[in-house]
Amino acid sequence: MLSPAEDERDVLAAFKTVDDILVHHARRRPDATAYFFEGDALSWAELDRRATRIANGLIAADVPFQGRVAYIGKNNSRFFELLAGCARSGRVLTPINWRLATPEFIDLLNDFDVEFLVLDDFLAGQLASIRVGAPRLRRIVMLGAAQDGHPAFDDWRDASPETGVEVRIDPEDIVLQMHTSGTSGRPKGAMHSNRVYLAQARLCQSGDLGDWRQSDVIMIPLPIFHVGGVGYASYGHYLGAETVVSREASPDGIIQTLRQRPVTRMGLVPAIIAMVLDHPDFDRDLVRHLRCLQFGGSPISAELLERAFHAFGCDLWQQFGMTETASIGTWMALRHGEEVEPELLRSVGRAFHNVGLRIVDPDGADLPVGQSGEILIKTPTLMNGYYKRPEATDEVVRDGWYHTGDVGYLNENGYLFINDRIKDMVITGGENVYSIEVEQALCRHPAVLDAAVIGIPSQKWGEDVMAFVVRRPGHEITEDEVITDCRGRIAHFKCPRHVRFVDAIPRNAVGKALKRVLREPFWKDRPTSV
Repeated sequence: MLSPAEDERDVLAAFKTVDDILVHHARRRPDATAYFFEGDALSWAELDRRATRIANGLIAADVPFQGRVAYIGKNNSRFFELLAGCARSGRVLTPINWRLATPEFIDLLNDFDVEFLVLDDFLAGQLASIRVGAPRLRRIVMLGAAQDGHPAFDDWRDASPETGVEVRIDPEDIVLQMHTSGTSGRPKGAMHSNRVYLAQARLCQSGDLGDWRQSDVIMIPLPIFHVGGVGYASYGHYLGAETVVSREASPDGIIQTLRQRPVTRMGLVPAIIAMVLDHPDFDRDLVRHLRCLQFGGSPISAELLERAFHAFGCDLWQQFGMTETASIGTWMALRHGEEVEPELLRSVGRAFHNVGLRIVDPDGADLPVGQSGEILIKTPTLMNGYYKRPEATDEVVRDGWYHTGDVGYLNENGYLFINDRIKDMVITGGENVYSIEVEQALCRHPAVLDAAVIGIPSQKWGEDVMAFVVRRPGHEITEDEVITDCRGRIAHFKCPRHVRFVDAIPRNAVGKALKRVLREPFWKDRPTSV
């Protein structure tokens, strides 16, 4: 006879669609908390009822099957209600970065053929521009208070019936469309089917990501318009665990949420980990229930790892992936109480058990251990393609392998090390310079808070290395001092020939430097750019 845990695992493994998850948990644990948001607990049974109402509301609004529904707003449990309603009705949810400018909202709404929009009420000032600029929209609903004739989300949802939704959903039907970050160009819509969502969610039971339990209380502070936020939330959704939603990935918001719930797992990026640890209200007692802290976006420094071990008292788990692979690629466990090899802190870990990794040269030939080339990933979580961009899809997906555009190498134990983005590599005098390596050298100076490195046109060398540097508050440093210090750390040809001091490096919502913004003034009048 199967144990309850084994029986549950077999039931979950049989799911074919995202809606199967909710139907199961609403029947098996109706009164358990599915989502907790700012003092309000939402049970699985109530989530099930709301999903039906939302599904009926989208159908009544004439959003067609596989039509696009956009969400522009901060983290909120209502996003997951909307996801459940889209999954039940066969509509596609596309969360959009609320930090974008209004023209960027409109571009994405039009490019993605969005017909129904849920807009956070703090963005109500953009309504008039959106109505004019995105004429395809059939309906706008406000997250929060009603505005200018557009109903509040709760009122719109509750006006729809709880009658059954008769829609046949196929595993290959799209359920989520995540826009890429746009760090290297215009954002694209990466389509994730029901099958892709389930393939990602099931990895919480693979052992690769540690010991996940239905009793876990999982906090989501990462933005839900980013694949890292939605992906991390999928694990609790799949298991039937409680997911605690933090409105923003701010230290204040995270600490406030930790005061409300006994969080056992949460996902952050290293920069936010540091901010939480530096917060005057941080107390070890706030994280006494924490069993694991997951992070991604960038490697973690030895200093920050030591601080995190001491403050959180739990294991740290690193995950590397991208929007096109539903955040799946590699993982690495950093165990509390165990010594970590310093060299491995530069790594993003090893491949998941069902993921393939290759390092190839420009001709597509596999490279030996230790030699750098483009990183290719094969995974069951690979996107179904870019929305309306088959040529762009074919450029990056060939024979089932996703061409990441990242340069890296594998060591003899299968650990992946990332050198740079291909487009961020500077070629000066025929030598390849990896900007990440230069940035790490620059940031070792105590007066440097942040840095970004690009290539700029050079009559002599093809490209020169240029650094944008943010001084640490209270410190002074000159251009010559920056260059001299860097030459003491790495080869001279890798060091910047030019340094520009700035107040901040432009970054996207998950901390990636927007190097195309930095490059554009230098290359805009050139026939080619890098």
